[in-house]
Amino acid sequence: MKTDDRWVQTLLLPLSAPGGLAERIIQAAREFPSMSLALLLQRIEIAANPKGLVKLRIGRGGTEAVGAKAREWARLARVQLGEYLEGQRSFFSVPVDLSPVPGFQREVLEVARAIPFGEVRPYRWVAAESGHATAARAVGGALGSNPVPLIIPCHRVVSSAGGLGGYLFGTEIKARLLTLERVTPSLIGNTKTRDVCRLGCPPRRVSRWQSEGETRWIAFASLDEARASGYRPCKVCRPAA
Repeated sequence: MKTDDRWVQTLLLPLSAPGGLAERIIQAAREFPSMSLALLLQRIEIAANPKGLVKLRIGRGGTEAVGAKAREWARLARVQLGEYLEGQRSFFSVPVDLSPVPGFQREVLEVARAIPFGEVRPYRWVAAESGHATAARAVGGALGSNPVPLIIPCHRVVSSAGGLGGYLFGTEIKARLLTLERVTPSLIGNTKTRDVCRLGCPPRRVSRWQSEGETRWIAFASLDEARASGYRPCKVCRPAA
């Protein structure tokens, strides 16, 4: 078994990884060198209301938000998206308002939202988890019209046949996002406080972990590994939630 295939199989445990998926992800990322994630951030358009984000699309980089609360959610989303795309964040705390979304699609999006950072799941798994085991194609359609991609990580849903599957922003971006998450740690432990946080937790200034070196921060593959090393979950970012 190739190294890349072993990586994807690990991400899908206890599911079986589609054969050759990791190779396809890496190859797709290499085939499109002109598109950078920094450019993606510049082109993202965000719409928010007082309850949270309602839309995120590629456009001219504008913001649609009426009222102070909506503007704050839009601002926070842009900051967190920038950190995520720079490999400095593994979770989003900005709220999302899915109330305008139809029931079936909302169920599918909530399942996709729960897929852990750095992992992938096939469409059939999302269909089963959302209570629609025979509707994998409809699940694909629901994910394809995700109003807030990236924040709700539909890019972590892949084809059971071994391909990347579709993506609203294109397979080029999907491959780059999965590659980014492959090399970005999800959990970081503070060697002084013995807290373990999700990457990007502001009170612990985890976003600076790379510049501060290994004397203060240590990366963990899982919460169980952190606990076994004597670290406790942060009460702010709640990695156990």
